[in-house]
Amino acid sequence: MKSSVSEDLGCRRGDFSRKHYGSVELLISSDADGAIQRAGRFRVENGSSDENATALPGTWRRTDVHLENPEYHTRWYFKYFLGQVHQNYIGNDAEKSPFFLSVTLSDQNNQRVPQYRAILWRKTGTQKICLPYSPTKTLSVKSILSAMNLDKFEKGPREIFHPEIQKDLLVLEEQEGSVNFKFGVLFAKDGQLTDDEMFSNEIGSEAFQKFLNLLGDTITLKGWTGYRGGLDTKNDTTGIHSVYTVYQGHEIMFHVSTMLPYSKENKQQVERKRHIGNDIVTIVFQEGEESSPAFKPSMIRSHFTHIFALVRYDQENDNYRLKIFSEESVPLFGPPLPTPPVFTDHQEFRDFLLVKLINGEKATLETPTFAQKRRRTLDMLIRSLHQDLMPDLHKNMLNRRSFSDVLPESPKSARKKEEARQAEFVRIGQALKLKSIVRGDAPSSLAASGICKKEPWEPQCFCSNFPHEAVCADPWGQALLVSTDAGVLLVDDDLPSVPVFDRTLPVKQMHVLEILDLLVLRADKGKDARLFVFRLSALQKGLEGKQAGKSRSDCRENKLEKTKGCHLYAVNTHHSRELRIVVAIRNKLLLITRKHNKPSGVTSTSLLSPLVESPVEEFQYIREICLSDSPVVMTLVDGPTEESDNLICVAYRHQFDVVNESTGEAFRLHHVEANRVNFVAAIDVYEDGEAGLLLCYNYSCIYKKVCPFNGGSFLVQPSASDFQFCWNQAPYAIVCAFPYLLAFTTDSMEIRLVVNGNLVHTAIVPQLQLVASRSDIYFTATAAVNEVSSGGSSKGASARNSPQTPPGRDTPVFPSSLGEGEIQSKNLYKIPLRNLVGRSIERPLKSPLVSKVITPPTPISVGLAAIPVTHSLSLSRMEIKEIASRTRRELLGLSDEGGPKSEGMPKAKSKPRKRLEESQGGPKPGAVRSSSSDRIPSGSLESASTSEANPEEHHHSASSDQDPVADREGSPVSGSSPFQLTAFSDEDIIDLK
Repeated sequence: MKSSVSEDLGCRRGDFSRKHYGSVELLISSDADGAIQRAGRFRVENGSSDENATALPGTWRRTDVHLENPEYHTRWYFKYFLGQVHQNYIGNDAEKSPFFLSVTLSDQNNQRVPQYRAILWRKTGTQKICLPYSPTKTLSVKSILSAMNLDKFEKGPREIFHPEIQKDLLVLEEQEGSVNFKFGVLFAKDGQLTDDEMFSNEIGSEAFQKFLNLLGDTITLKGWTGYRGGLDTKNDTTGIHSVYTVYQGHEIMFHVSTMLPYSKENKQQVERKRHIGNDIVTIVFQEGEESSPAFKPSMIRSHFTHIFALVRYDQENDNYRLKIFSEESVPLFGPPLPTPPVFTDHQEFRDFLLVKLINGEKATLETPTFAQKRRRTLDMLIRSLHQDLMPDLHKNMLNRRSFSDVLPESPKSARKKEEARQAEFVRIGQALKLKSIVRGDAPSSLAASGICKKEPWEPQCFCSNFPHEAVCADPWGQALLVSTDAGVLLVDDDLPSVPVFDRTLPVKQMHVLEILDLLVLRADKGKDARLFVFRLSALQKGLEGKQAGKSRSDCRENKLEKTKGCHLYAVNTHHSRELRIVVAIRNKLLLITRKHNKPSGVTSTSLLSPLVESPVEEFQYIREICLSDSPVVMTLVDGPTEESDNLICVAYRHQFDVVNESTGEAFRLHHVEANRVNFVAAIDVYEDGEAGLLLCYNYSCIYKKVCPFNGGSFLVQPSASDFQFCWNQAPYAIVCAFPYLLAFTTDSMEIRLVVNGNLVHTAIVPQLQLVASRSDIYFTATAAVNEVSSGGSSKGASARNSPQTPPGRDTPVFPSSLGEGEIQSKNLYKIPLRNLVGRSIERPLKSPLVSKVITPPTPISVGLAAIPVTHSLSLSRMEIKEIASRTRRELLGLSDEGGPKSEGMPKAKSKPRKRLEESQGGPKPGAVRSSSSDRIPSGSLESASTSEANPEEHHHSASSDQDPVADREGSPVSGSSPFQLTAFSDEDIIDLK
């Protein structure tokens, strides 16, 4: 029997390959006579030339396009601190190096999840973390620095009161990289082999012009007020026209070779090389057939350009082919090229290319050359700022209290003075934010344009109003076996829950192994904790006979006797091999295998088999291994062969160790340098068949490759494939589903890429609890039956931080978890694994609750169906200035609108939003378009003004629109998802009302 598809995906979820991101090659260029000119080592991404490879399982056919480390999620100071009440501190570490710390208490996305955010600026870089908020516990600066592994300092940090510090800290954050980008575009004719020939092309071809029109809009440089990318906008010294666009909030200027000044006398075209040669990323548009001599990066004499994107246009088939060259030192970046790297949809090609180029430039800034320059600049700025503040140490600018609490309560006598200071602090911060927006350097603009599309991590509501507290779970067919406070239940979205075990069997861990017809679980009851094994076919027979849930006394025959007192167990993930179970009993590990490891057939065959009901006799005890301490985390790692090279990774004390299953010998894998260690997970991943481990603890995640040797030993050594990154919030669980890593905290889901640890998305999910992740991902989260509009919740936040009525230093009062007319409940959500790993399930799974096959539900397009937006620039420069001017008048109380609106009026913030959206309107003369695939989701809590005016028409268009990515499994109905993926969220709009 073959395994079920979901289980098969679960077994392979940790399999990944960096080959999707190209391979490093030595590229040599030669002149027309064959003489070698230059050579260089580049990573070459070319997808796959094998057209038949698409039929192979696991082949990367299509890829999801994500901006990595998007500024909207990474520029914290601009987004959460600037113009808001927050605290800033200055101090010196143990090495006498100065540092700055900023702390704020914010309500994330108006989702009623208050949390502390902290940014630590040091010469080595910037560190950002989130800390949970507790109304009964005040957070100190010392505890925040301790969470950032800064426990020793020369002197206690002092608070900076001067409001001008916001400008200096904004400059520090801007050292992370520019929000806007400039890319070179070089036209190369067929047969041209040197950069002099390419730069000497005075004009382009018709196909080249078509490509430029796809990239953006041709603008006149003289008088241009937008981002200019180093071009002259006054005297036409760098050409008369250029190509410009806005993509997902980023302004992009293209340095087009045929538009830059041309000189007949200068064969090297120095003026053109001066711009394109100093671009980190360059697009090379090459004409000619595929068989003609291809471009090589070594043809270009530039020490600055690190990434080349080779574009070819096939006029006969009207498609584009893409090839990427990255200098060897550039870290991996996505999205990986599809197989084959041919794009027939031109708009899809534009989206892919722009995202690839933006991610590539960000990755290049992490190379040693750029990173060292950035660190030197950051160190110089921090030291200079520290010296400027030192003379004011004994004045009012700095607080003399060393470890003042974050947002402590002020005495009543000082309340008015403190409120006045905070009002000035907020006013200056909001003025700085306005200035950044008008200048075009804001990480999120007033009208941040983005692609509204179905993301792979979008959840589906599996079971609404789930009444129990879930402990753990595992899928069984299409149903879910859930351990709750009321016992173990079999839950299916359309059927009532069925009890399998009653509450006398408190299950803490479970594994449903359908291919082996087994259920393995750990029932924890103090010293009497045990491991139990059951046949799924026997349990299903009892369900079909409508028997009552089994009690602990009914499971005596299912105990594995030597497992008494166990507190943890692990099974191997690849069931194609012999089933291995390792049980931890204090500091001892017990290795258990199955005697008859042959599948017992499909369920119907299992019911007729003569096997006894309890499978206990099928298990055998192999050996016992003693450790130096009791493990907190345990994972089994499969060796490359089925010999004696399997490993056990355990975490205890301050270290991760790997233990050889055959010899019991332990080897140090990683030592944690921290005073307090919270071990989260050790995930076994297999890169091209070679085992590796993702070690997660505190805020850190480290990838280590493990290489077994003959004789029972193994090697762990630093390699180029190892990497390390930090989560923004300390997770309690990690799920790996290539290409994604999902970190779960109590109120958020942080999504990163496996190959480089780059952030792609952060979703706020109140009261989030992961319950199952071995195949599909299941979690519970708080849901409100009658959700309040985001306008109402943001109004409360605006009132708290209004300059006219500044809050005191007392703890802010956040909205209660329940609003008027709301009923709090928990829903059970599901993220299909095949959506994340990009593979399709061809046949439906069988639910244990019913005898017939359940067909997958038809995807529902209501809720996330998208309405196309007219292709135009989000806002012109003059319109942004007009909005900024109007906002400034409102701040000064000069608004000519009527008096303050009643707080009870619905949608109190709809008019500013309407004015903003009406200003975007239809196409304007001379307006430059943004991404032509940008969409506004109909499921947004604050819908567009057109939908407000005619909700019936809006609903009709939402339900009739076809989803551009309907290959995803299902589609969550509006309101059923704990978080909405919207192009316009509350945080996109800077609230300065």
